[in-house]
Amino acid sequence: MPDGRGKSETCGEFDIIARYFAPLATNPAALGLLDDAAVLSIPEGQELVATCDTIIAGVHFLTNDPPDTVGYKALSVSLSDLAAKGARPYVYLLSVALPDLPKQPWLEAFVMGLQMAQEGSGIDLVGGDTCATLGPLTVTVTAIGMLPQGESVLRRGAMGGDRLYVSGTIGDAALGLKLLRAPWLEVEWGLSPDEGAFLVDRYRCPSARTALALPLRQCARAAIDVSDGLVGDTAKLCTASGVGAMIEAARVPLSDPAAKAVAKKPELLAELITAGDDYEIVAAMESSHTSGFEKEAQDHGVTVTAIGEVVAGSGEVTVVDKEGRPLKLDHTGFTHF
Repeated sequence: MPDGRGKSETCGEFDIIARYFAPLATNPAALGLLDDAAVLSIPEGQELVATCDTIIAGVHFLTNDPPDTVGYKALSVSLSDLAAKGARPYVYLLSVALPDLPKQPWLEAFVMGLQMAQEGSGIDLVGGDTCATLGPLTVTVTAIGMLPQGESVLRRGAMGGDRLYVSGTIGDAALGLKLLRAPWLEVEWGLSPDEGAFLVDRYRCPSARTALALPLRQCARAAIDVSDGLVGDTAKLCTASGVGAMIEAARVPLSDPAAKAVAKKPELLAELITAGDDYEIVAAMESSHTSGFEKEAQDHGVTVTAIGEVVAGSGEVTVVDKEGRPLKLDHTGFTHF
């Protein structure tokens, strides 16, 4: 991916909008980014789902991450929220606070990342804001999705006896971040360069599970995206639903590189199930819907895995080993403050 470095002329605010962001704004609601606001139409029988996420250099991504991965991640994290609600991506607003006047190569790469995320989801840019800042690079996305009225999948709704499912694999992003900070871990974990690159890519470019929106609406009682750690986000779902959960550690899906790392360092598992940036989806559903969910997810190109069940409680999540013994966890997930 382009790194965005190189000598080139800087761009002013209106040049940035016209040259780089306007080509992303193909929806008529955007008015060509020539107005102060977008004008949205809502089809009859539909309702909107809105979410807002901010990513900051040095907090949510590394200051030297390639700009295309920053753009891709900024949009993907909000798309993940829409997917967890069962919503089809519709439009988004973008706010970028830049610490320096950006060079053309940086902007081209940043916009390329946004475009890649747009093309994979069907969402369109309809507005936003660009400004300078004395602080770090900050990108905020407000994403709006659409779904039939009354069909949103909320965090609340899970019931005792429901099965817990998670999409994709867990912990890749945490390992990728570790590799970026300490590349020598690749050898310690017995990984090939390609396996290490896979983990880094999972950290920098998360896959929003937008294809799961319809299966979730059809089958799930409750869902949440895994942005702050599998255990911690499951606990948020349980708190909203007034229940608890039991997760079987051995059932948590790991990618082949992650499994190799855990085989070398078993203590990593506790980190992987509590680390952030997975952007997978945890869902609770009654047992009669599990086979249908698995089939629908597979038909939509997403692997899902049953990892436990909903139990009586008030937000507590217990993770057990193969013998059913609770694992001791130092924390449950990433916290913002």
